[in-house]
Amino acid sequence: MIERLARAGVRVNVTAILALDQVRDICPRLAGGPSSYVSVFAGRIADTGRDPMPIMAAAVELLRPYPNLELLWASPRELLNIFQADTIGCHIITVTHDVLKKLNLVGKDLHEYSLETVKMFYDDAQKAGYTL
Repeated sequence: MIERLARAGVRVNVTAILALDQVRDICPRLAGGPSSYVSVFAGRIADTGRDPMPIMAAAVELLRPYPNLELLWASPRELLNIFQADTIGCHIITVTHDVLKKLNLVGKDLHEYSLETVKMFYDDAQKAGYTL
């Protein structure tokens, strides 16, 4: 089906990809077609206890011979994923609002952040009625 759509000129987003053999199988089927996307769910890969970076970096390389294809880093779990996607040359990353809200933390002083965290814990304990 993917190949028929590509040959018919339909732009495709092949999604829910988790394994490199899937990427390897999909690329030739989309070759020569219109610009399309291969969406690898890096966050779900991480959910299985695997580091998605080697898989995503290898996927970038698998797509390199296909100028009409772009790799989409799907289901990011944390702000770090944006930087990881950029580091390996991933073309696109989908990002949730919750992750985007953390952009103000980029480069934050870790000592300051530590103190703010302790204060947050203290305030939470106070609100819960705990005393020392």
